[in-house]
Amino acid sequence: MTTDPRGIPDDLPEASRAYAGFDGSVGRTIAGSEPWWPPRPRAGEKAPNVVVVLCDDMGYSDIGCFGSEIATPNLDRLADEGVRYTNFHVTPMCSPTRAAMLTGRNSHAAGIGYVAHADPGFPGQAMELADDVSTIAEVLRDNGYSTLMVGKWHLCKDADVTDTGSRKSWPLQRGFDRFYGIMDGMTDMFHPHALYRDNSRITPAEHPDDYYFTDDLTDEAIAMMRAVKASDPTKPAFLYFAHGAVHAPLNAPAADIERHRGAYEAGWDRIRAERFARQQELGVVTPGTTLAPRNSEEGDDVPAWDDLPAERKQVFARYMEVYAAMVQSVDTSLGRLRAALEEIGEWDNTFLLFTSDNGASRDGETQGSSQYFDVLRHYHGGGAGLDAEFDRDLARIDEIGGPRSLPHYPRGWAMASNTPFRLYKTNTHAGGHSVPTIVSWPAGLSADGGGLRRQYVHVTDLFPTILEVTGATASDQRYGVPLKPLAGSSFLATFSDETAPETHREQYYEMQGHRGYYRDGWEIVTRHRPLTPFGDHEWQLYDVRTDPTETRDLAQEHPELVAELAARWDRAAWENQVFPLNEGSGLMRNLRPEREDVYALPVRLVPGTPTLERYRSLMLVYRRSFTVTVDLDFSPGDRGVLFAHGCQSGGYSLSVDGDRLSYFHNHSGTVDVLDLGLLTAGRQQIVLDVEAQTGGLLVDVRARVAGEDRGSAEGLVMPMGQAMFQGIDIGIDRGSPVSWERFDGEGTFAWSGDLHAVTWTPGAHAPGTGPETLARQREIGMAFE
Repeated sequence: MTTDPRGIPDDLPEASRAYAGFDGSVGRTIAGSEPWWPPRPRAGEKAPNVVVVLCDDMGYSDIGCFGSEIATPNLDRLADEGVRYTNFHVTPMCSPTRAAMLTGRNSHAAGIGYVAHADPGFPGQAMELADDVSTIAEVLRDNGYSTLMVGKWHLCKDADVTDTGSRKSWPLQRGFDRFYGIMDGMTDMFHPHALYRDNSRITPAEHPDDYYFTDDLTDEAIAMMRAVKASDPTKPAFLYFAHGAVHAPLNAPAADIERHRGAYEAGWDRIRAERFARQQELGVVTPGTTLAPRNSEEGDDVPAWDDLPAERKQVFARYMEVYAAMVQSVDTSLGRLRAALEEIGEWDNTFLLFTSDNGASRDGETQGSSQYFDVLRHYHGGGAGLDAEFDRDLARIDEIGGPRSLPHYPRGWAMASNTPFRLYKTNTHAGGHSVPTIVSWPAGLSADGGGLRRQYVHVTDLFPTILEVTGATASDQRYGVPLKPLAGSSFLATFSDETAPETHREQYYEMQGHRGYYRDGWEIVTRHRPLTPFGDHEWQLYDVRTDPTETRDLAQEHPELVAELAARWDRAAWENQVFPLNEGSGLMRNLRPEREDVYALPVRLVPGTPTLERYRSLMLVYRRSFTVTVDLDFSPGDRGVLFAHGCQSGGYSLSVDGDRLSYFHNHSGTVDVLDLGLLTAGRQQIVLDVEAQTGGLLVDVRARVAGEDRGSAEGLVMPMGQAMFQGIDIGIDRGSPVSWERFDGEGTFAWSGDLHAVTWTPGAHAPGTGPETLARQREIGMAFE
């Protein structure tokens, strides 16, 4: 074998010589082929940036250009310059919409047919993005884009948001170069329970007094875009800005809330009527559209505002003042982002879409609460009424929305937010999936600024639209796995042509047993009652071209059309792995894989251990008895927190001050304190025995020091699952505190002495929970199979 003067073997294959750059065409895989690296713009061209801004739980009428009284000047300006899509649809729940939007596939086909806090073991409910779907971030990154994300992810299993869980469905593993935000579905806007940067968790001891999550995300988004353009001005960027707002808890800075004081004293019926009138003036609704009547279905009903007692009106109006301030913060955020893009000369070349992930949320139910988890506990976990909680909220009305509250509004305000449609988030009626949408692209297409687009568009259409905007090509494989076909089709032609034909002609919906199917202006829909048979008897039929608010059920007049569309729903359900349907027993939420059993094993934590993740911490205590053992060498004068599990919405903690040991037990901001007496010098064990009562909603607590009983309490309310937002801290109480009173005096109150370890030992499941409950739920579920 001979070589040339450079030492290259003469018999090196041509392809190898080309790949190595020895043929003079550096960077080419074979002579004459395209470069192996992602394509870059040619001279004189500049690929467009793409920004998707997704709001959380925002209703159809919540911004000014869609009829709201809330001042949203930046969104209104965007609408004046771009176009509004008045017939834009998503899924009726946040995680499924995010999955459908990012993958261009229907949510069940993408693996996330429900909110990502379940894992029953079915492909459509896997609660992680499937291997056989690509994300738009993966595609754009392969096409030379920098891919950036800030905000709420909520597309992976609870068990994987841990230090040892799989990261395969995390943002960076699904195509993003950078990520900053939360992995869960919601957070305290003043004290985020767990922030993540890229693949790592951030656990600050505390946040500044002026911290606000929306502002933080906006700062990060601007910094990411500036960094990309400073590094390489020719590199296009994709930014996915997924707000935590306006999901509960409803928090906003005090000055922002004050701007809306008194704005909602007229109540939801008046606000709804006024918004509908503005929608008619703006042309958002077509002439002849009827405002849907006040929601009256059992369990979804809303009382007339005028029938409410005065004190209820006072508190309920406060909730909406906070919500309005939160909406306004989203608008301010968009204004700041736009100004930053203008400053670096990138705004005109940016395709931006603003929308919401579902209709407004009814989670606050009949009366709302200053503590969100009170409502969830009452409606989903049992418990007595909320009258006592209302008295608490009335007494602290001026604190509602501030850093020491976690509020949500009553569903009457969700009805107003969804004007002019029926029902709410989770429903497959229009109120659940009709959302405000604005598209802007100054340099891309000529559009009649301020124009309205009435074509039916579905969230799965965004993926192919972005492909058309960017000219990107999508592979039909991902790591060798053939990909499912896209479910949507580009709607870009409608941007510059209001008469362009609809490209999305059929679409199924499903959420918690509610079902719907749209085809060419006709829609069948059900409002399924839990633990009742599924069947064709549930279908309602609407001509949404003439009756978009679904006020005239035509099922009896067109039974053959109902049967045809129901058959098409059934076919789509099989094609998109929708089955089994959620029959309402709770099985789909409680069924978990055996691999999660490891999270209920005992754990010994030593000082210096980072905050133990929320899910691992929860599995040690949720609806079960447990023991906490503290091993320490105590010296008189030692003080501080021994451990803290949870935060202001719920948790428990042991601390020492003045040589006295105290137990703090927090349920929705109500804190019980047990004085457990003096500690004496020397090494000793403190044992906390917690025994769960039937159902696991109440617990009995007993404390021992060096084998001596020191105090007990019976019937304490155990915070429900997510109420303990934060995991376990050893020797400190980071972030939002278990006790505000203790925090006000001592801050995070780090332990000053010699603490060896704290051990959690899970015990038996509470009577009426655990395996016996699953067996009963499975039996119920099979009855409705």
